[in-house]
Amino acid sequence: MYLTVRDATKTYGTFTALDRVSIEIDRGEFVCLLGPSGCGKTTLLRLIAGLSDLDGGEILLEDTALSDLPARKRGFGIVFQSYSLFPNMTVADNIGYGLRIRGTQRSEISARVTELLELVKLPQVADNFPNQLSGGQQQRIALARAIAVDPRVLLLDEPLSALDAKVRAELRDEIRHVQRSLGIPTLMVTHDQEEALALADKIICMNHGVVVQAGTPEDLYHRPRTRFVAEFMGISNLLSTEAVAQIFPDLLATRPAGADGAHVVCIRPEQIGVTPAPDGNATVRGISFLGNLRRLEVESPGGPLVVETHGADTCREGDRVNLHVASEACTWVADDVAQAPAESQS
Repeated sequence: MYLTVRDATKTYGTFTALDRVSIEIDRGEFVCLLGPSGCGKTTLLRLIAGLSDLDGGEILLEDTALSDLPARKRGFGIVFQSYSLFPNMTVADNIGYGLRIRGTQRSEISARVTELLELVKLPQVADNFPNQLSGGQQQRIALARAIAVDPRVLLLDEPLSALDAKVRAELRDEIRHVQRSLGIPTLMVTHDQEEALALADKIICMNHGVVVQAGTPEDLYHRPRTRFVAEFMGISNLLSTEAVAQIFPDLLATRPAGADGAHVVCIRPEQIGVTPAPDGNATVRGISFLGNLRRLEVESPGGPLVVETHGADTCREGDRVNLHVASEACTWVADDVAQAPAESQS
């Protein structure tokens, strides 16, 4: 494995921000640290970058320990939420800054800057200053500056959160294109599950300073292990054993062993089929048109459900319906709901 974090621990007074966290990043892999504010994801990124010190554990780049190596010698590129461009430098000078302090020849810097401006699709702004650029353009330049020195790892700390939705989606695609083109191992902190699903080869979901689940986006969305992951990775219907028995009794055959309250079933809204039926045992209470889909609020014997459908509108508010779901489209998850700690550290 290329970058390895083993049993990383970080405390602030009596508060444990990270509790023996272990993660791995392979060559060319795009990994997202995902979780709510205060879960420890930014703390972990800062430890990897060398901006904070470990209280326990180790960080390895291949077989080299990084714990005692200062940030400037780790060879990592970092992009922050706030852009952090030098306001008194042109775009070209910002991008070439890291090369210049390394003593790179001026002709090589110029060629590299030109190459990177083409890569981030902003060749026309080389002589502009940061205050002449939009937020999305500034973040593209921050990305170009970070990769100018051929970093061994690219670290992204919520780089899209300050942008509006349209620009965020565009820049998300740009970041993935650049990362794939260059093959730089990348670790990105985000609290946005849609960003993580769209960008990551692997998602590491964190909560309360520990890794809750790690895997591909498909794993975490379709096969969450816990209620927390199921809820954090998008809309889900989480039903107790009693509720399942009333509305989808066939699913009880797939329930794991253990006490009735130990697990709940996770059913994604798009996995539920709806059939209009005058004698149906569920009722459509509300319909929201969302362009490419319709979201139905359905009252069932097992409680309220969210259902998403595509295609023709076959239901109206007040209609009686039957609901059906395939057992293989559902996942029983551990009911791990816990109280958040009184203090938090992002």
